[in-house]
Amino acid sequence: MEAREATATGESCMRVDAIAKVTGRARYTDDYVMAGMCYAKYVRSPIAHGYAVSINDEQARSLPGVLAIFTWEDVPDIPFATAGHAWTLDENKRDTADRALLTRHVRHHGDAVAIVVARDELTAEKAAQLVSIEWQELPVITTPEAALAEDAAPIHNGGNLLKQSTMSTGNVQQTIDAADYQVQGHYQTPVIQHCHMESVTSLAWMEDDSRITIVSSTQIPHIVRRVVGQALDIPWSCVRVIKPFVGGGFGNKQDVLEEPMAAFLTSKLGGIPVKVSLSREECFLATRTRHAFTIDGQMGVNRDGTLKGYSLDVLSNTGAYASHGHSIASAGGNKVAYLYPRCAYAYSSKTCYTNLPSAGAMRGYGAPQVVFAVESMLDDAATALGIDPVEIRLRNAAREGDANPLTGKRIYSAGLPECLEKGRKIFEWEKRRAECQNQQGNLRRGVGVACFSYTSNTWPVGVEIAGARLLMNQDGTINVQSGATEIGQGADTVFSQMVAENRGGSGQRRSRYFNSRYRRYAVRSRRICLTPELCCRACAAQCGTIIKRENHRSRRSHATSVSDESDPDKRPYRAG
Repeated sequence: MEAREATATGESCMRVDAIAKVTGRARYTDDYVMAGMCYAKYVRSPIAHGYAVSINDEQARSLPGVLAIFTWEDVPDIPFATAGHAWTLDENKRDTADRALLTRHVRHHGDAVAIVVARDELTAEKAAQLVSIEWQELPVITTPEAALAEDAAPIHNGGNLLKQSTMSTGNVQQTIDAADYQVQGHYQTPVIQHCHMESVTSLAWMEDDSRITIVSSTQIPHIVRRVVGQALDIPWSCVRVIKPFVGGGFGNKQDVLEEPMAAFLTSKLGGIPVKVSLSREECFLATRTRHAFTIDGQMGVNRDGTLKGYSLDVLSNTGAYASHGHSIASAGGNKVAYLYPRCAYAYSSKTCYTNLPSAGAMRGYGAPQVVFAVESMLDDAATALGIDPVEIRLRNAAREGDANPLTGKRIYSAGLPECLEKGRKIFEWEKRRAECQNQQGNLRRGVGVACFSYTSNTWPVGVEIAGARLLMNQDGTINVQSGATEIGQGADTVFSQMVAENRGGSGQRRSRYFNSRYRRYAVRSRRICLTPELCCRACAAQCGTIIKRENHRSRRSHATSVSDESDPDKRPYRAG
């Protein structure tokens, strides 16, 4: 039986969420309003490091509409982790559990010490401002270098060094020293906030069966379910998480943010709906940022432009709490190894606590900071040796058949050299570079080139897997259930295309697959970039199972119809 020609992928189609978005019917978390819903606002620290000595909330409690005020003394004394990583039974590979719902020991400006619940949002805000606190201030640490000083004040029990690691292919320093030219560099990357359009919002209420339902703007609904259970010490099965439309995440919502607090509040207030919504200022103070890196690098290059080896020493600033922590720094070192793999390579990193807002996942997951240092050193080497910056990259770029020098993982497809060649031609690189070099005057225009490598993995566990479940309806449409989260990247549409591609059908019949309902099933992959690749494979595999069963039933019931090749919609389906 020959496979039918693919007809669903590779062609333009309307996004499955297009109509909802352009008509305004798409509901984001803050659009949810429920009868009797209350609002919660935090009381935050005005200092970056210290202890709350005493708290006075009498004025706040006297305001009409205030339902409750909770402080650090009222919440469970259970530390929990917030990073969007899969759970593991290996304690050494788990994320650091250093968070509490509220804390007396504040570790950054804006740390939460109390929360007010009121009938309306304005009353909650006003009451939060009326809570007065006496503070005992401690020394403030803002850089990893200061955090590692012998006399540094400890931000957490156990010291300010969260974790450290080293990766190497051997005696890299000797290889660098033996090269014709050595270059050294000191680089710093800044703290950056994601600034997604939608703020961080969570709404929670208790069902009739005492199960807590949470609606949240999140990238990781299934991990939210687990972390809420851990933070409140309740069975994970007692938590249900709904992810509606999401107005951007970029990694910030790959952390569990306000969901545990929303769940705690509804459990303490008889199950009434409680919404916790952060302002834009609070998003800067109390969500996540990109890790600031301090990098010292060395590189050895021969006169012909061959990269012999390089080493990087990284200090990562994770802020007041671990979040994704050392996973960012170590993963970045592994990701960059694919860029120029035919050389010696050493990477050491330390991740430190400071009194800045917590850093977490952000697009690139450690790679942008590390690649910046590597590409800067390679440019310096090209300038010193008189080699064209594009040419030096072409001589060292990853090619098919190369392997990551740290892990030995083979590169099965690579288009970097072809990309550089095509880019050089389209950009007219030689012409523009010559024009820039001949400029005079104070105002000049420059051109440059840089390469980037990224693999979707974390650290220390780099395996990414995905699952999908397909349900066929009586009318022939298919429901796709998967843990992958649609947050604007088009995952739902791609999955619908993949199902139609493997299921078969054309015209109107196929369009019904594009618009099939989409449900959450199980989460394994966490990042936007890998979602389509992994989950599409899972969908294709499940389509194969459906097709085999469908053809089997067709042969038994309608033996002649499955062999009718005149109608494309009656041809045998292709197993994915």
